[in-house]
Amino acid sequence: MASANPAAAEADAAAHRDELAESLADLFTNVSLMVRGELQGTNNQLALLEKMNDRVAQEYSNYGDVAAGLRVFVEQLNEKNQGFEEYVSQIDAIDQQVTEFEAVVSMLDKHVGLLEKKVKSAYHISSSTQ
Repeated sequence: MASANPAAAEADAAAHRDELAESLADLFTNVSLMVRGELQGTNNQLALLEKMNDRVAQEYSNYGDVAAGLRVFVEQLNEKNQGFEEYVSQIDAIDQQVTEFEAVVSMLDKHVGLLEKKVKSAYHISSSTQ
């Protein structure tokens, strides 16, 4: 039978090859589309990652600017603090002098109290003798 009509068998094989070639072409097209979709998804993820990295880099840059501003502020505060050190030492010296003055005043107050008692005692003695 196969040898009875070689032209028909050849046509049938050609049709079968055309169908197979068409199926393979569809398979390659679909695989190509799938790979292209996967690659596009990967590209989208990489683009998103790049945008996120840019955003983080910008934030860190802003933090750097803030840190630089804080450093300048701290340096200014240190300069002001050094200017106040002189006044703090003067205040400490005045405080020490006030403490010493209070001690002297306390001693004088005791002496005045003693003198007052002596004067009162002398006044009582002189008024009782008269």
